[in-house]
Amino acid sequence: MYTKVQETAKYIRKKVSDIPKYAIILGTGLGELVNAITDKREIEYSEIPNFPVSTVEGHSGKLIFGKLGEKSVVAMQGRFHYYEGYNMQEVTFPVRVFQLLGIEYLFVSNAAGGMNSSFEIGDIMLIEDHINLFPEHPLRGKNDDTLGTRFPDMSEAYNKELRCIAAQIAKENNIKLQYGVYVGTQGPTFETPAEYNYFRIIGGDAVGMSTVPEVIVANHAKMKVLAFSIITDLGVLGKIVEVTHTEVQEAAKIAQPKMAFLMQEVIKRID
Repeated sequence: MYTKVQETAKYIRKKVSDIPKYAIILGTGLGELVNAITDKREIEYSEIPNFPVSTVEGHSGKLIFGKLGEKSVVAMQGRFHYYEGYNMQEVTFPVRVFQLLGIEYLFVSNAAGGMNSSFEIGDIMLIEDHINLFPEHPLRGKNDDTLGTRFPDMSEAYNKELRCIAAQIAKENNIKLQYGVYVGTQGPTFETPAEYNYFRIIGGDAVGMSTVPEVIVANHAKMKVLAFSIITDLGVLGKIVEVTHTEVQEAAKIAQPKMAFLMQEVIKRID
């Protein structure tokens, strides 16, 4: 894998002269954040050596370099999921490439189902922690010490300083921000009422099918992570209704301008 990561990073360096410190992974229905990026340099995933290709509607499949405000960033317009048939090394391959490119900060977004009774559709949740329920771990196997330690610490998987900056920006701009724990599951089925209830009992506030593997690898790589969930459906007893992927995408699109603003302002305030 390391050889493939090196090949991919080398290819990207040839294509892009200004490699940023900030990377953004955009989830379902959130790809339009790239409209805020200027001076774009787009690379299709299909053109990048060793890169997987997203198969999910709402995930365009482009790596986009450019400016978000005055800061250089790279954004993944579309991510890879375990339920698509990729193994965890493939799901997290882009994060490894970011590591070799010298990325220091990883910003992650997703669409999620909310189990907290105070949540409403369209809310933005700042992820404070996660519960990993995926059947495979992205660090399983022989450890490569050049990439990170065998047993990485996860006591602050989501950087506290970045979370404080995001909370302050939300307060200053009257943006409603929820806080909670994200539960990562395999998918691709949406949750049953009993599963929603179980996830809530074990400490979850929102549930989704991504993010956790990427965050684990980013921590292994010593990146600072900030992540948001847009609550696109509810798993609260009495509020559970049939949900479709199209409805999830639409709910995400409505809330994404606020999330885009938060990300842009956090990046602006980082020295």
